[in-house]
Amino acid sequence: MLFQRDAMAEQLWGLANGHGFYAGTSSWKYPGWCGTLYDEELYLYNHKFSKGQFERNCLVEYAKVFPTVCVDATYYRFPKQEYFEELAAQVPDGFRFSFKVPDDITIKTYPNAGTFGGKAGQGNPDFLDYRILKHVFLRRLEAIRPKVGLLIFEFSHFHAEDFAHGRDFVDALDGFFTDLPKDWQYAVEVRNRNLLHPDYFAMLRRHGVAHLYNQWTHMPPVLEQMAVHPLNDNPFIAARFLLTPGHTQAWTEERFSPYHQIHELDADARKAMIEMFAKAGRKALPNGQPSYLFVGNHLEGNALHTLSDVMGASGLWG
Repeated sequence: MLFQRDAMAEQLWGLANGHGFYAGTSSWKYPGWCGTLYDEELYLYNHKFSKGQFERNCLVEYAKVFPTVCVDATYYRFPKQEYFEELAAQVPDGFRFSFKVPDDITIKTYPNAGTFGGKAGQGNPDFLDYRILKHVFLRRLEAIRPKVGLLIFEFSHFHAEDFAHGRDFVDALDGFFTDLPKDWQYAVEVRNRNLLHPDYFAMLRRHGVAHLYNQWTHMPPVLEQMAVHPLNDNPFIAARFLLTPGHTQAWTEERFSPYHQIHELDADARKAMIEMFAKAGRKALPNGQPSYLFVGNHLEGNALHTLSDVMGASGLWG
């Protein structure tokens, strides 16, 4: 199905404003979307495409169609307050940013990789330190509070030396959420399939935190996650469709870049998304809290067309 900007904008903003269901993409700075979502002429300098100008300004155009976006950049650093304020200034009222919490909070042992410098291979003393999250990250977000949606705790794949038992992780997370402020929306994204245990789901439920359904390399498909943990068992729906199980980001980057078209369908992911959109259309969302669904280019090659196709199959537009 062709990507129709105006029809998409009407339906997406209508779902957000009328149903509390926010659907968008994982990040937004993709030149490959020029000609579909973005008008390339807006980013020309001396008759040439300016990547810098595009990355600084394309969020304004993105927000005319989508009511939300998942900001991945915050996973890698604690941004200054000015960063959040600059983002918020580019979008209209009603737009919601979902932010990944910095990995300084969610990594237990730093990977042996050069990008981590002297931290590589070392234990993280700030792992699940609620004080840092509260007094640094959340305090800076307060400046744009009306435009903040979901806060995502992405836990990269744990190794045996990190947690000998899944129960240890559940206990650690239980204490962490006990100490966090309750007036933000939180969701947990795990990358170990053995953590999808009744104790994990019960702990999240006690704290009003959602399990984030994630279509990802080493996780069961979202449809399987929904079978063991139905949508209505969450305080709200949170989902990220990032990679077809078995595919890696490096593999998809090599084959899908520059993300201007769909290369490979993920039928299971689409079925799960259709069910979520159908629930949104029936106003059958849990507890009246906003829900969030994000799609990445690495899933099929182009998140815009994936969402367009899924919304069409859901009967939201023709």
